[in-house]
Amino acid sequence: MSVVARVGLCARGAINVLVGVLAVRIGLGAGSGTEADRSGAVRTIGEQPFGRVLLWALVVGLAAMALWRLSEAAFGSSVPGGDKWTRRLGSLVLAVFYAVICVGVVQTVLVGGSSGGRSGNETSKEYTARVLGWPGGRLLVGVVGAVLVVVGVVMAVRAVMRKFEEDLQTGDMSPRTRRVVALLGIVGGVACGAAAAVSGLFILLAAVKFDPSKAKGLDETLRSFADTPAGPVLLIAAAIGFLLFGLYSFCEARWHKTPEQSDPPAR
Repeated sequence: MSVVARVGLCARGAINVLVGVLAVRIGLGAGSGTEADRSGAVRTIGEQPFGRVLLWALVVGLAAMALWRLSEAAFGSSVPGGDKWTRRLGSLVLAVFYAVICVGVVQTVLVGGSSGGRSGNETSKEYTARVLGWPGGRLLVGVVGAVLVVVGVVMAVRAVMRKFEEDLQTGDMSPRTRRVVALLGIVGGVACGAAAAVSGLFILLAAVKFDPSKAKGLDETLRSFADTPAGPVLLIAAAIGFLLFGLYSFCEARWHKTPEQSDPPAR
C-alpha cells in the first residue's frame, strides 16, 4: 500500500500541475482553446509524444490512488485518528472520486487519445440536470453543493493549520525543505479548497434556481475568478495554487509516512 500510495500521489501531482499550467495560460490570455480542468489536463497529456502510453501510466496512477484510499476506508489510515469513521468515510469518498476519474481517462484513451472525453463543465451540467429531474432531486443537488462547500472550507482550514504534515516524514527533512513543503501544502491546499467551495456554491445556486446551467465544472469555476474585481490576477493566483498543490503531491509521494513510521496510538 505504501508503493501504491506513492504512485497515486504522483498521478495526483501530474494532474494538478497541468491544471495549474492551463489555468495560468488562460489567465494570461493564451489558453482560450483549452480547459483548466482534469479533462483538459488529460487531453494535454494525450497530445504529447507517446501520449497514449502516458495516459495509460496515468490510469495506473489513478487506479493506485483509488485503491489506496479504499484500503484506508477499509482498514483505517496510518496517521493518528486514522480509525475514526469520519476519516474512513472521507477516504471512501476519495476512492470513488479517483475511480471515476480513472474510468474517464480509460474512456478517453479508448476513443482516441486527445480527442476523447467531454469537458468537466458539460458533465457537471448534464449530471445536475439529470438529478434535478428525480423526485427530491432539487434537495439532493442542494445537499451535494453544501457538502462540497464544507469540504472546501475544511480543506483550506486544514491546510492553514498544516494538518497535512501528519502524513509526512518531517523528521527526514532538512529545516529548509520542511519550510518549502509546508509552503506548498498551505498555498496549494487553500487554493484547492477555495475552488471546491466555489464549485459547491454554484451547485447550490443551481438547486435554488432549479437551473442546471448554473452548475460549473472546475474550468468554469476558475474562469469565474476572472470576473471578480481582481480580474485575471485572482485566476492566476488560483492557478498557481493548483500548480503548487501538484508539486506538494510529489513531495508527499517522496516523504509519505508508512504505517511502521506512524506515531503510536495514544493510550
